[in-house]
Amino acid sequence: MIRELIMHILGERKDPRWGNLRRLTPISRTFGYDRGTPVDRYYIERFLRERAADIRGRVLEVGGRDYTQKFGGTEVTQSDVLHAVSGNPPATLVGDLATGAGIPQEAFDCLILTQTLHVIYDVPSAIAHAHVALKPRGVLLATLPGISQISRYDMDRWGDYWRFTSLSAARLFAEVFTQENVAVETYGNVLAAVAFLHGVAAQELQQAELDYCDPDYQLLLVVRAVKEAQR
Repeated sequence: MIRELIMHILGERKDPRWGNLRRLTPISRTFGYDRGTPVDRYYIERFLRERAADIRGRVLEVGGRDYTQKFGGTEVTQSDVLHAVSGNPPATLVGDLATGAGIPQEAFDCLILTQTLHVIYDVPSAIAHAHVALKPRGVLLATLPGISQISRYDMDRWGDYWRFTSLSAARLFAEVFTQENVAVETYGNVLAAVAFLHGVAAQELQQAELDYCDPDYQLLLVVRAVKEAQR
């Protein structure tokens, strides 16, 4: 009787139709780059497009200047690229966010840290040194993985240490920038997460499927943090 009542309320269970997802290996091991745009990159570009007004003045980006050029445009007066080790041709600075070595202080109007902090073990120190690198009223635009596979490239070089939630991101950044200067948003849903873990590209999903946000399936977290003006 009880079972019948529960099944009446919930409806009969429907077995999933796995199709080509019932497998022990992903469809792509390169996050979907070999198929199109990775799902997390779709969200990253959406975030930076919406915050394009912050990408101005002297801008520091990690690894390359693709996003600075794509979303900053003529408002950018100087574009710097940070890399952890020498040998990256686009890099104008070789430095360590965890220690602050090689990174100028109060030099930048905007810092773009996309998918960077999870490969740094000492995340609080990295956020603190990013804060120091910003000019007063400077803006940090950061993205963090929530639901994600390991980045083998990073794991084999300097490490892949962390995944985050909206709560952990808010607390980490508020400890440095103060709560009122930090805004955290999340992107993702169960379908987008499954697609991303398999390496299915964003182009293989519908826009409505990508843009639906379920806070219990945080595929990507984005942070906008502003350094207070000097008093």
